[in-house]
Amino acid sequence: MIYSFESLATHELNVYAKANDANVFHYSDSYGYEIDAIVQKRNGSYAAFEIKLGVGYIDEAAENLKRFATNIDITKMDVPKTLNIITGTGMSYRRPDGINVISLASLGK
Repeated sequence: MIYSFESLATHELNVYAKANDANVFHYSDSYGYEIDAIVQKRNGSYAAFEIKLGVGYIDEAAENLKRFATNIDITKMDVPKTLNIITGTGMSYRRPDGINVISLASLGK
C-alpha cells in the first residue's frame, strides 16, 4: 500500500511539474542517500520531496531531508529551494525547521 501511495504522489508531482516546465526525478547516491522525488525546473532550481503515507514517519522523513541537504556538494549543484514531506493525512504546515509538510489533498490547490 505504501508503494501505491508513493506512486500516486509522484504522479501528482509529475502533473504539476509538467504544467510548470519542470521534471520529476528520483535521487539516490553512492553514500546511500535516497530522496523520493526531486522536482527540477529548467534553470536548475529544485525542491526535494519525501513521500510518507502516515504522519508517524514525518520526523524520520525530515531527518532524511536534512541529511540530504547538508551533504550536497555546492560546487556541483545548488541546495534545494525547499524541503518537503507529502503525507496522506493531516493538515499542511511548515515545521519549525523550515520543512513543509504537505497533505496530498492540498497539492492541487
